[in-house]
Amino acid sequence: MGKTLTVSYEGKPCYDIEIQKDFSRLPALLQGLGYGKNKVCIVTEENVAALYLKEVEELLAPVFSSCTSFVFPAGEKNKNTDTVGKVYEHLIRHSFDRKDVLVALGGGVTGDLAGFAAATYLRGIDFVQAPTSLLAQTDSSIGGKTGVDFWQYKNMVGAFYMPKLVYMSLSALHTLSERQFINGTAELIKHGFIKDKGYSDFIRQHSAKIAAQEYGVMEELIYRSCQIKRGVVERDPKEKGERALLNFGHTVGHAVEKLSGFSLYHGECVALGMVCAGYISWKRGSLSEEQFGDLQETLRSFGLPVALESFSHTAEEILATTKLDKKMESGKIKFILLNGLGEAYITKDLSDEEILAGIRQILKA
Repeated sequence: MGKTLTVSYEGKPCYDIEIQKDFSRLPALLQGLGYGKNKVCIVTEENVAALYLKEVEELLAPVFSSCTSFVFPAGEKNKNTDTVGKVYEHLIRHSFDRKDVLVALGGGVTGDLAGFAAATYLRGIDFVQAPTSLLAQTDSSIGGKTGVDFWQYKNMVGAFYMPKLVYMSLSALHTLSERQFINGTAELIKHGFIKDKGYSDFIRQHSAKIAAQEYGVMEELIYRSCQIKRGVVERDPKEKGERALLNFGHTVGHAVEKLSGFSLYHGECVALGMVCAGYISWKRGSLSEEQFGDLQETLRSFGLPVALESFSHTAEEILATTKLDKKMESGKIKFILLNGLGEAYITKDLSDEEILAGIRQILKA
């Protein structure tokens, strides 16, 4: 029957996270939320549409009065306000009102974009997250962060807007390429590094079974990762403090991702950012050399990069790009470091020289 977690917002139950084997229970759960006479629009990108759109349409059509779909070109480059505008146009043409619902079917790009469209269309309509990538299932679909890129600035336009349901079909992971699956492991590894050494140990001990996608291990893995993410977002839903810890590896990671022209995947760049932050933590004395080695070995064991074999940009260019990040505060970079594996902290007092040393660590190969 799968596993269920309830996420609270401002002290009250807000939405459930459903971890299921396939999509079959989605219609019943939506009916349980009171949907029936509403219209639904499935927002997805072309690659996911080819795999799952027909199946999900056939499941949802009997539940709703009307079921339409909006399919956009795949890729981070299409996560922008232009695409959101096309979603608005689709909803207007199909007479969607505030009682209707969007379903975000896909990875993190789709969830972010569809969530932002839902948050802003008619000042807010319901939406459901149906994440199909490991990265989205363990991270981006949970917590109500929505948004799109604006010009060269990643996730610069967005809103905190909670879904009505997060529904995860573990069978969807089987259609991911090896690189896409590995990409998703970065965020769950991050959860262990920042909050739970025991979970980090579980990941390392079961790396072979995770790579083979053994169902029982995957269900437990995603469940525990969602528990960690749920705890953080419940305590700090709008990133006033603790939630910033979830950005471990992201400051430098986002800069590398942008400078690569998005040829490197998000999780790959986060892995590099974690190595950078781990190196700085070691040099500051809050992480032992052995722990920094364990951090790198965990990433390597899943096939994630710990250094760039070749990169056309310098450490100074990467640093300059980090300063375009939306997480800057009063001209200072908000950086996440480690007090040992399993405990992260926030600092805003890093010098450029310290950050450059960390960046050079990932450029050394």
